[in-house]
Amino acid sequence: MPADNIDGWRQDVVDLLKQLDAPIYRWPGGNFVSGYNWQDGIGLRDKRPPRKNPAWKGVESNDVGSDETMQLMKLLHAEPYVALNIGLGGIQEAANEIQYFNGSVDTPMGKLRAENGHPKPYGVKYWAVGNEMYGDWQLGHMPLAEYVQKHNRVADAIWKVDSAAKLVAVGNVGEWDQTMLTVCMDHMNFLSEHIYCREMTNVVAHVQQLADEIRRVAGAFRADQHDIPGLKEKNIRIAMDEWNYWYGDYLYGELGVRYHLKDALGVAEGLNEYFRNSDIFFMANYARTVNVIGCIKTTSTAAAFETTGLVLKLYRHHYGMVPIQVAGETGDLDVAAAWTQDRKAITVAIVNPDPNTQRVKADFEGTSFEPNTTRWVISNPDPESYNETGKEPNVVIKQEAVNVENSDFEVPA
Repeated sequence: MPADNIDGWRQDVVDLLKQLDAPIYRWPGGNFVSGYNWQDGIGLRDKRPPRKNPAWKGVESNDVGSDETMQLMKLLHAEPYVALNIGLGGIQEAANEIQYFNGSVDTPMGKLRAENGHPKPYGVKYWAVGNEMYGDWQLGHMPLAEYVQKHNRVADAIWKVDSAAKLVAVGNVGEWDQTMLTVCMDHMNFLSEHIYCREMTNVVAHVQQLADEIRRVAGAFRADQHDIPGLKEKNIRIAMDEWNYWYGDYLYGELGVRYHLKDALGVAEGLNEYFRNSDIFFMANYARTVNVIGCIKTTSTAAAFETTGLVLKLYRHHYGMVPIQVAGETGDLDVAAAWTQDRKAITVAIVNPDPNTQRVKADFEGTSFEPNTTRWVISNPDPESYNETGKEPNVVIKQEAVNVENSDFEVPA
């Protein structure tokens, strides 16, 4: 570890994470969690048992566990969202983990946490009750009729330990969702969904995939709200806690794919679609953060944003908080808008997957604003362009002044 590490975390990676400024992180993640024993990741690190990665390749050293993750969340001023092993894990195991994170020192697991150097409860609010348990690839997979009963027993055990816990149930559009929402609606706060998209040769079609999938999930959930008695009143919303493109060669370790400008455009359209459906989506966690299919890639000596990471950073810092309805003909352009939270500014996001410069004439319906404003542009003539860690980036965020007096926008290719 470099000498300038921050409590064991690489400074160059932490710097990028702070720029990303993500508000919430899901840990320890997806398929891995269904074979993960959380107690392997606590206590003295030199005495923690290495384990064969239960879902993928390689060995999990368990150097990063519950306490280290919470330390990173504090460092990044981010909210933790902890996934529980409901695959091979049992009900008591889940309840004990909740107590370790949130229990007082006079509880058995709270006392253990204090003995490990952390007497104050962490106050974790959000919990994923399992991961993709609908899939036969998932460790501990079982028939739906059995799983809904297990979910309810787990939820009861969790709420017995921490009545304030917000539970995210496993979701998958179709029969699985309909059964979960019917049988378990009183045992969840949110429902998770996952979407991944592959490469398409047509750039416009490639870019539009994520937005299309987000609309599909939102539409199915609205239909469920209409068809399942009592669901609408529960105000259960979706946590899209995995979404991304996933294709290409593994250049940065297992699953370490490279992302291109066309993927960044797709992520931007995906964000726009989430905003248009913010009555349905409570949160959306881009998967993943560092390496694998992440928005940051590292080598042993360098770290850099992928093209997709630049989009996430741009929206996080500059896009508004209150969605505004947009109407009109836009062709292949994707246009979204939002007020800033203080209602002092309007932000407009435009995605152009076309190889030609486009023009947009906007009507703000009498809203007055300063003619000179700022725009940020991510662009490159080549949709296949990418950034390579340790080298000068080909894709960057450019900031420039723009006159919008005529509400006439030129959108680069």
